[in-house]
Amino acid sequence: MTTFALLHGGCHGGWCWERTIPHLEQLGHRAVAPDLPEDDPSKGAADWADVVVDALAGEDDVVVVGHSFGGLAVPVVASQRPVRRMVFLAAMVPMPGMTYAEYLATPEGAGAITMPIDRLHYDDRGRSIVPEAVAREIFFPDCDEEDVVRAIPRLVPGAPTPFAEHCPVERWPDVPSTYILMTEDRAVSPEWSRRVSRTRLGGDPVELPGGHSPFYSRPALLAETLASL
Repeated sequence: MTTFALLHGGCHGGWCWERTIPHLEQLGHRAVAPDLPEDDPSKGAADWADVVVDALAGEDDVVVVGHSFGGLAVPVVASQRPVRRMVFLAAMVPMPGMTYAEYLATPEGAGAITMPIDRLHYDDRGRSIVPEAVAREIFFPDCDEEDVVRAIPRLVPGAPTPFAEHCPVERWPDVPSTYILMTEDRAVSPEWSRRVSRTRLGGDPVELPGGHSPFYSRPALLAETLASL
């Protein structure tokens, strides 16, 4: 039995895996999906990783999965405890020694994020707030209305810390990695995802149909894909 550590992306919480976890369990696996302090400007990827490592106490066969901005903490977790595989699901892939803003300005990082930043709102702490119309269009375009209605009120502001802090790991963990690309993703560029998978992770990505939130739109397929890794 493998334990999947499921790291949510920005503005989300552990709740977003609620459709996927039962499918993983039906396949004989276990999952933990902690809430990461991504809305706290004083917390960065190392703090997110600490939460995940604590949630994995006592687990010895672990695959860590990061969705969207949760990908920034995946190698941090893998540098703190043994994991069998790192999985980046429609996710950002950090660059040791750089801030993410610096990485996005490099030729490799250019165009990674296709989320319409100019359509977001911001609070007095500089945190991004995703309006309902944007969430529907970018996060959940192919999800059931029931799931969308449940998800949108649970979205939280996203702190800008991930863009400004230096990557907490100095060297990439010596752990097998897989990128899962969503072919109709409107938040993360599929073209960039293919590029980073090949240049940084050493192989072609696994490509699945659909948008940015397969944990809602295709939970059974996502669980089967994770289990197959």
